[in-house]
Amino acid sequence: MASRTVSKDIITLKGSAAIVSEFFGYAANSILYNRGVYPEESFARVKKYGLPMLLTQDEAVKTFITNLTSQLSEWLEAGQLQRIVLVIMSKAAGEVLERWNFNIVTDVEVVEKGVIKEKSDKEIMREIQAIMRQVNSCISFLPCLEEPCIFDVLAYTDAETAVPFTWVESDAKLIDNPQMVKLHSFDTKIHKVDTMVSYKVDDLDDE
Repeated sequence: MASRTVSKDIITLKGSAAIVSEFFGYAANSILYNRGVYPEESFARVKKYGLPMLLTQDEAVKTFITNLTSQLSEWLEAGQLQRIVLVIMSKAAGEVLERWNFNIVTDVEVVEKGVIKEKSDKEIMREIQAIMRQVNSCISFLPCLEEPCIFDVLAYTDAETAVPFTWVESDAKLIDNPQMVKLHSFDTKIHKVDTMVSYKVDDLDDE
């Protein structure tokens, strides 16, 4: 008689770091597409998280995001990453128009003692789906970006974290009196990611 065991969805630190860094790569692509930072025709449609997603085909941007997610994964595995912020700025003036904030809380016990956690992939995917749907519908509440824009990524790490030479110290690129919208969060049981977007309000809107 064959024996059966109940399979469990084990989440490892390395696996959780991979999930979060991959999520950020897709989220960044989705934000850049939906906010029109790059032309629509420079994106290709793929399926991810059970949703149609768009990925940039611009080689420079692809390389940037690939290198970025690789570094984020390394910091996440070490429990050193506290926050990632994708900043959208006007190309001409350098004025910060939007800040997409991804706050990360890491289970220290997992990093220090290798404690095992359990959570189903389907549950994590459902939580990520909810965030991606909000990013895709952001045009319903965010002001139109009517000028050419560029983007940058800020990473907030522990003070003692080793930082590659390709990263430089930066100011926080804040927005004065921003409007803020809290989005959904997801939790791998090792890394919890809270998302929020803050944006500049046109002075005319206040009148």
